[in-house]
Amino acid sequence: MSATLMYPSALALLTLPAIAVAQAPALMSGVTLQSHQAIETAEYLVSEKLDGVRARWTGQALLTRSGHRIAAPDALTRNLPPVPLDGELWLGRQRFDALSALVRRADPADDLWQEVSFQLFDLPAHRGSFSERTEALAQIVAAVDNPHIQVIKQHRDLTRAQLDSRLGQIKQAGGEGLMLMHGSAHYIHGRSELLLKYKGYEDAEAVVVGYTEGKGKYDGMTGALIVETKSGVRFRIGSGLSDEERISPPPLGSTITYRYNGLTAHGKPRFARFMRLYSAEL
Repeated sequence: MSATLMYPSALALLTLPAIAVAQAPALMSGVTLQSHQAIETAEYLVSEKLDGVRARWTGQALLTRSGHRIAAPDALTRNLPPVPLDGELWLGRQRFDALSALVRRADPADDLWQEVSFQLFDLPAHRGSFSERTEALAQIVAAVDNPHIQVIKQHRDLTRAQLDSRLGQIKQAGGEGLMLMHGSAHYIHGRSELLLKYKGYEDAEAVVVGYTEGKGKYDGMTGALIVETKSGVRFRIGSGLSDEERISPPPLGSTITYRYNGLTAHGKPRFARFMRLYSAEL
């Protein structure tokens, strides 16, 4: 399909802002939904929270959340319309490290790109509600007709029991969690209380400031990372590290992402577990 062909009438509701390639796109982000927190689940559209690289199609270029241009092959961006699109580059569950490395290599000829899909979930410039944006997005993707471009499936009218059941199924299959967007929510640039992340745990970042020595089967390796949060809280993270990461741990001064389940009485993360190195670029 030529880029000059007409797309559905939904495009008439969109405008293309002037986004410089070096400028970080203004993205909508959400807050964490706690397991005990009560909400009217039927008012939300629910999708899987993909463990990928957040990407913004500006209408002309594909950018990371920090504004770095992604050197994706033409096959991935073929026929994308001249309007902003929000989505996630995705290789599949538990393949974030491979995807992150691929994006960093900046080689559009890399064969691994053939396995990457651009999973779309929003239309930033559309003035309608999320329910309306979802319908418009489906029309646009159908017109694009590119197997690499897909719309993230949204589930409606779930009860809390069904929501929790779906979360369990996703996590058992190796997924990260769920995203809930209120059907009436409009796109905003920044954090919205109408966009919820539901993972059954919380996550945050901390800086590696030291290590402990491993014991037993980890003798000669790293036993745990000593990390410090922005607020100055120091604690150890030993869980979640692979043998390879214990042999060659994240360097001092690097930032990691960890998961945890609430805080102790002393304000330290409970059941902290290493997830990955954090990258401000991705």
